[in-house]
Amino acid sequence: MPTLEFSRRRAALLSTATAAALLLTACGSDSDSDAEEDNGNEEAQTEVTEIEDDHGTQELPEDPDSIVATDNRSFRTLEEFGVELTAAPQDIMDPETHSYAEDEDILNLGNHREPDFEQLVAAEPDLIINGQRFAQYYEDLEEYAPDATIVEFELDEEGDETLDENLIHKTEALGEIFGEQEAAEELVTAFQDEIDRATEAYDGESTVMGLVTSGGDINYAAPSVGRAVGPLFDMVPFEPALEVDDASTDHEGDDISVEAIADSNPEWLIVMDRDARMSGDEGEEYSPAQELIEESEALQDVPAVQNDQVIYMPGNLYLTEDIQAYTEALASIADAMEEAQDQ
Repeated sequence: MPTLEFSRRRAALLSTATAAALLLTACGSDSDSDAEEDNGNEEAQTEVTEIEDDHGTQELPEDPDSIVATDNRSFRTLEEFGVELTAAPQDIMDPETHSYAEDEDILNLGNHREPDFEQLVAAEPDLIINGQRFAQYYEDLEEYAPDATIVEFELDEEGDETLDENLIHKTEALGEIFGEQEAAEELVTAFQDEIDRATEAYDGESTVMGLVTSGGDINYAAPSVGRAVGPLFDMVPFEPALEVDDASTDHEGDDISVEAIADSNPEWLIVMDRDARMSGDEGEEYSPAQELIEESEALQDVPAVQNDQVIYMPGNLYLTEDIQAYTEALASIADAMEEAQDQ
């Protein structure tokens, strides 16, 4: 049964998270008291002295004066923890989602295509939370901020960790670093609850396909590897409507004809509109995902379209891809599938 499968994986995940927590060295009670007093003040105070990340054991600054974050999957979590940033790539933030996006006190590092490392140098960071789009610049961060501790939690190259496991690991680790374990646990619990609810709502048999719309095109998002939508197949045991060899992680999805989508006869479509928060990006004219799906003649006989079983992901998912966005996405899936059960 899908629920039993997930329960086993969840138990293993919790064991992994518990083991990771044992790697953290807690400060004494005096530091805890100081951190409580500093809550909401200009300086954030860490709650651990060292932590294991992707690159080994990192010694954390006790009282960082300057914190930089480049990981878009962490921005919203850091905001919820009340962490004040000195610098961040504001160009990859969604103004409707992130309060950091238009904060004039934050030095703007630009975007991951052309980072402004001069602003990083000017920030003189003690601590950098790195990842996702900026993971490729780890060595550059070391070069331009040699005195900073860089912490990074990304998916491992061996593929031993799925995105849901990584999001939980990342959230719990950030909670430990900033003394916000309770807030982190609330985020994790909400996320796991929606995974459970979506798993329970799915009938275990209906075929599902992930799609990404971008630049007026409808593209395929493969299970597990497809950008943003693909990882949902690891969180909920969907039956794929289509599986192809050599599927990519491309941000625009894999090129596929609408006829191939129709031939696979999906009973559910899960769609991410890449351009929802990026209309006008790179000079492209914006075509909403719902419009592209509904106006495609080739898709009109597809069961998902005929039965109104097309689920559109949150508009900010492509920019954030964080635990909050996936919690919302899973809630949308659970809502839709619960409604289908009732019909």
